[in-house]
Amino acid sequence: MESSVQHGAGAVPVDMEAMVRKAVDEYLAQKEAEAADKPKKMVIVATKGTLDWAYPPLIMASTAAALGWEVGIFFTFYGLNIIHKKKMKKLSVAPLGNPAMPMPVPNIVGAIPGMTRMGTTVMKRMFKAHGVASIEDLIEMCLDLGVKFLPCGMTIEVFGYDPKDFIDGVEPVCGAAHFIEYAADADVPIFV
Repeated sequence: MESSVQHGAGAVPVDMEAMVRKAVDEYLAQKEAEAADKPKKMVIVATKGTLDWAYPPLIMASTAAALGWEVGIFFTFYGLNIIHKKKMKKLSVAPLGNPAMPMPVPNIVGAIPGMTRMGTTVMKRMFKAHGVASIEDLIEMCLDLGVKFLPCGMTIEVFGYDPKDFIDGVEPVCGAAHFIEYAADADVPIFV
């Protein structure tokens, strides 16, 4: 649709549709260029502190970081065990009440003393036999790749921990409001 606009001595034809299309195309190209310059972002909330629940956030984080993504893991409640200097060495998996164990264990057998230690040993051997990195190796890999480890301040206080109880490389204590602000522009949020 053509129209004309008066400029000085005469009328100049203007194709309004072409002008709008050009402006929109330029805007979209600018936004696409900005998005291409900014890496994708993944945030993970890690709430569980057992061996079997420590793997998913660390594997997802290390993989995304290796692909060039910005990644942050918010460790809250028992998830803090994964980055706690002493507790991380004692992560275990209990067969009691865990129907998803690779070899189903009746609850009565899982209640026998020593079964958690045995279940943990079996799981560690299975993972090692299949070339899966240990929790310690995954943590080191994540930190080397720049994954942010964000410990929940409220949980630290409630559980009576000290920020010094956590491994080197952990970010300063993080509150929920700070994490929400950090996570607000995430492309992929994951809750474990």
